[in-house]
Amino acid sequence: MPPTGTDAGSTVPIRTLVLGLLGYALLALGGVGAGGTLVRDPLIADTALTWVRFGHGRDLATAVLYIGLALAVWAWVRLGREVHARQVGARGVLAVIGAWVAPLVLAPPLFSRDVYSYLAQGNLALNGLDPYQVGPAALPGTLTDNVSWVWQNTVAPYGPLFVLAAKGVVAVTGENPVTGVIAMRLVMLVGLGLACWAVPGLARHLGGRASTALWLAVANPLILVHLVGGAHNDLLMVGLMAAGVLLALERRHAAGFAVVTLAAAVKATAAVALPFLVWVWAARLSGSPGRRFLRAGAAGVAVFVGVFAMTTVVAGVDLGWVAGLQTSSTIVNWLSLPTGAGMLIHWLVSLVFDVSNGPFVTVGRLLGSLLLAVVAVRQWWRSRDGGPGAVRRCALVLLAVATLAPATLPWYFSWPLVLAAGLAWRLPALVPAVAASVWLLLVTFPSGDTALNSWGYLAGATVCAGLAAVSLVRPDPLRLSDGWATRSRSAP
Repeated sequence: MPPTGTDAGSTVPIRTLVLGLLGYALLALGGVGAGGTLVRDPLIADTALTWVRFGHGRDLATAVLYIGLALAVWAWVRLGREVHARQVGARGVLAVIGAWVAPLVLAPPLFSRDVYSYLAQGNLALNGLDPYQVGPAALPGTLTDNVSWVWQNTVAPYGPLFVLAAKGVVAVTGENPVTGVIAMRLVMLVGLGLACWAVPGLARHLGGRASTALWLAVANPLILVHLVGGAHNDLLMVGLMAAGVLLALERRHAAGFAVVTLAAAVKATAAVALPFLVWVWAARLSGSPGRRFLRAGAAGVAVFVGVFAMTTVVAGVDLGWVAGLQTSSTIVNWLSLPTGAGMLIHWLVSLVFDVSNGPFVTVGRLLGSLLLAVVAVRQWWRSRDGGPGAVRRCALVLLAVATLAPATLPWYFSWPLVLAAGLAWRLPALVPAVAASVWLLLVTFPSGDTALNSWGYLAGATVCAGLAAVSLVRPDPLRLSDGWATRSRSAP
């Protein structure tokens, strides 16, 4: 057996690659009619192709998209079997990822419309308005027209580095939403590249295999469809965060703190990793435990303040994004466990009393925040030995943030996944990971609307997720090939 963190197979699985490539190409094609489409698409407006956005045309586009999604999931599970059998190594997985991403680069936004908000916020900054003070509606135009009504008057909750990136994209592409989406996606792909570089290194430190980690955290359709296809800035954040954590594990502590700070300057969630990196740094210093902690903490704070301040000055903004973090509370769905608990209790009470759900959701979220604080402090304190153990506990806290925060969206689970993928995953643990990934992939409609209240659809999504998970350990669980072979033998 090869040593931990290495891979025996270097073959590129051509059939699996082509299967997934076909799936993602169909996803991109179906997204033209069924994805997060533009209010007025300059590429097909006033042409014979407009039929794909309405009626039976949209139904056909939706069918094509879901066929592509099924092929993409099938290819991913098949790749997982090949990785587990050590037929495919890290280089083979990277080749597959590159091929699968290619069709998504030019695709319309898939399963989300958030990228239009990013562009509108960049347009505000480019025109001298503060995206931390006003929402997209303050600057009417083509970009603003495509922002969801929920976010029209909402200030940006993102850090200065992301505002700077969005501003730069709009400076290059102007108010053309098509080229703007593609350019924004290319910026996000920097995060994918960083993840491809960092995840194998994390596996080396955390005891896992590089090929398994890449398959689980990067080739995963939850990541490719939602973060690449949806062009979410979470992709840039997790890539920077993973790279920074790896640098810290490689004893380049100041550089690690700087890169994770850049991740937090995209989206504040990445800052969760910084206190854990203090322990990693302290473990490599000499002296008493208290003295080592103070030295590492002071150095880490100095790096954080310096990098964040520089980024803020270059972006030309202030700290208004801190207040903007509250905007996510607008999202109310039961994927957030505290919110879901409040909704469930309200439903039970409403069987007897006619009351608003607001207080129940508020109390649920308050209790969830308290529980999250307890979990975070407890896990941080247990990370005092530093090293890989601190990273494992950091991933656990990121999982707690994703599930216990007031608002949760499916792609939030990429936060812990990019770090946890480097652990020594055994096949029994990978089965529920596949099920969760596929289920989270499916609980949003291609247009970006949530499917969490469509119970019949969710039942189907659960069946599909279970089938994908079983397929990881038992190819062809429905025994379709046996039936085909039987019919072939009985044919004259």
